[in-house]
Amino acid sequence: MTFTSASGLARFNTLEEPAARAELHEACASTAWARQLLAARPYATAEDLYAASDAAMAALTADDLAEAMAGHPPIGRPKPGDPTSSREQAGMAGATEDLKAEMLELNLAYQDKFGHVFLICATGRTGEQMRDAVKERIGNSPEQEREIVRTELGKINRIRLTRLVEQDA
Repeated sequence: MTFTSASGLARFNTLEEPAARAELHEACASTAWARQLLAARPYATAEDLYAASDAAMAALTADDLAEAMAGHPPIGRPKPGDPTSSREQAGMAGATEDLKAEMLELNLAYQDKFGHVFLICATGRTGEQMRDAVKERIGNSPEQEREIVRTELGKINRIRLTRLVEQDA
């Protein structure tokens, strides 16, 4: 563990509960997930925090997952003024207009089928990789897709928690 990570984790561990809750909400919109992570503070290591996140993610109900997904914009349309969603969706930033239009169409078809946005850990993925993933996943059953979404949310949460514990102040 780096010094920055240790001091960032110490900062998180000692935040007043409302401030810690707000920081966790930036990582994941699930109230149940945040509640479990808050209850387990303080964390000895960042790995302990990540393990708690994984356990909380595994315990989320379908309604909790829906709440978590509601905090994510569609792929190709990051929240205006939100550097996190813009950074995570950087693979779509340089996409052609045709690819952006195709992703919009696929996002809408996915949302019609499953009732929520297509969710994928977009960090490090190209627009083409995200398009191929939605094309592949749209054939899944709702149950299969819910578990894939749970896994993808877990990956996103780890990335965001890593950023949280790497903050010094």
